[in-house]
Amino acid sequence: MRYDVRHRTTYRYSQPVSISHHVLRLAPRRCGHQVLRESTIEVAPLPAVRSDALDYFGNPVTYLTIQEQHEQLVIEARSRIDVAAPAPREPSRTTAWDRIFGQLERSLSADGLATLQFAFDSPFARATTDLADYARGSFPPGRPVLEAACDLTGRIHRDFRYDSTATDVSTPVDEVFRLRRGVCQDFAHLELACLRALALPARYVSGYLLTRPPPGQSKLIGSDASHAWISVWCPEAGWVDLDPTNDAFARDEHVTLAWGRDYGDISPINGVIFGGGDHDVDVEVDVTPA
Repeated sequence: MRYDVRHRTTYRYSQPVSISHHVLRLAPRRCGHQVLRESTIEVAPLPAVRSDALDYFGNPVTYLTIQEQHEQLVIEARSRIDVAAPAPREPSRTTAWDRIFGQLERSLSADGLATLQFAFDSPFARATTDLADYARGSFPPGRPVLEAACDLTGRIHRDFRYDSTATDVSTPVDEVFRLRRGVCQDFAHLELACLRALALPARYVSGYLLTRPPPGQSKLIGSDASHAWISVWCPEAGWVDLDPTNDAFARDEHVTLAWGRDYGDISPINGVIFGGGDHDVDVEVDVTPA
C-alpha cells in the first residue's frame, strides 16, 4: 500500500511566546517493510534555526528554534510511504519465552545487546507484581513467545475498554491497570510493562492507522489519529508488531513513525517555550491511500 499522510498541529497561546525550542518526530522512519518516498515539515512562523538528525533509536528527528514572537504555532508534516504487510508468522513455532533473556544475556553481539535494552523498565512502562501476575496468565513455562504474546494481546483487548476520557499522557500504567480502560497509548504501555515484568524485550511503536468510515459514509478530513502499538522480540522472526487496541498483528494499514522504550522517547512534538500563558492544541491527521 502507498499512503499520503498529513499531520497538522496547531498551538494557540493566550499570551505571546517570545522564543521556543522544539523537537519533532514527524517523518516516518525507514524499516524492513516500509519505504519513505518523501517527507516535508512546514512550520509557521519560520524557525530561525533548523537541523535534522537521527536520534538514539534511529528515528528521524528535527530540531527547531523560533525566535519570532508569536501567539500561534502551526506544524504540518506531509509524507508519502510504501507499506508492505510483514511476512506471516507461525506463533507456535517460536522460542520458549523463558529462554529468551538468557540467550540475549549470553550474547556478546551488538544486536543482542541492543535488543536486551528493551527488556527493562522505562518511565512510562514500569513493571509491578500485579502486572507480572496478569502476564503469567498467558505465559506458562515453556510456551512459545509469540503464541503467548498474542494471547496477552487478546486478553488486554477483551479486559480493557477504550475510553478517551479516562486517562491522559501522564496516567501511570498501574492506574490504567486499575481502571481497566484507556487509549491506544495506555494499552501499549500496559503490554510493554507486562512483557518486561517477565524480562522479555518489547518496544513502543508510534504511527498511524488507516481508518475506514461506516458503509455509505464519506471519510471526514482530519478524522484519523496517531496510533500506538508494540513490538515483541522473537529470535526466529525478529521484531513482531502487535496491536493490543485492535487485537491484531500490525499489517499494511499500520504506518510506523518511530519506536523507542515508551512514549516519552518518541513523542511527535516536544519542546520548551518562553511565555505563552495558557494554550490550546488542535491535531488533524489524514491517512489516504495513494
